[in-house]
Amino acid sequence: MQAWRYLLISILVIGVDQWSKWLAEHHLSFGERINVMPGFDWTLAYNTGVAFSMFADGEAWQRYGLAGFAILVSGVFIWMLAGLQRAERIAAIAYALIIGGALGNVIDRIRHGHVVDFVLWYVRDYYWPAFNVADSCIVVGAGLLLLFGWRHKEPSAPAKV
Repeated sequence: MQAWRYLLISILVIGVDQWSKWLAEHHLSFGERINVMPGFDWTLAYNTGVAFSMFADGEAWQRYGLAGFAILVSGVFIWMLAGLQRAERIAAIAYALIIGGALGNVIDRIRHGHVVDFVLWYVRDYYWPAFNVADSCIVVGAGLLLLFGWRHKEPSAPAKV
């Protein structure tokens, strides 16, 4: 499989993610909420932790430690992507989405020391933590792997009767 073709998806994800974060930072004030429709607001939030703000109160080492970990995981996924067979397109797209999302957030973490989040979903008084395009791509990629990854089976030897 020509992995570089799928890495173009990763590059597109990074570009859209960084552009959308730039828009959020230039058109929203920190903590401001703009209602788009019931259950969906634009807001500007900064996440120094990982998913759902876990470890947000951590030390300064996290800025580079978390970035380094995300780069390592992306490298492993690139290696896995390169080893996929042609028929495994869904897995390739999933890996590309995860790689792009992880690296999009790494760019924020290295440049700013935090990740820019700007999408807020809620139902009545229950709020999902704010997120961004990169987070969405990571979740969609992981979902694709969970939904379709189990279908990949190694060819088995014919049963002996």
